[in-house]
Amino acid sequence: QVQLVESGGGLVQAGGSLRLSCAASGIIFSNYDMAWYRQAPGKQRELVARFRSGGSTNYADSVKGRFTISRDNAERTVYLQMNSLKPEDTAVYYCAAERFGPTKWGQGTQVTVSS
Repeated sequence: QVQLVESGGGLVQAGGSLRLSCAASGIIFSNYDMAWYRQAPGKQRELVARFRSGGSTNYADSVKGRFTISRDNAERTVYLQMNSLKPEDTAVYYCAAERFGPTKWGQGTQVTVSS
């Protein structure tokens, strides 16, 4: 079965950095668009960044210039490097595998940025 396992979340001070990882199994990783979403308390889940199978990337305006998504198809892992973190980046971050059919989700990892 499909498994997406996130790691790398935690507590960091404003201005700091974190690197999230998501290891995938049960899918042909290279065929999937891989994305990071986040959900803050009381808010809807939102797209943070996407790395398409064809190589293109896109980012939410709020993270452009601060976050970088990357992927390693050989390791079946997608990463999110987060720099210059702000308190408003506090959320549960979810890894997602997107192709045809329902999106596949990881369990989420908490990122908390203190001011």
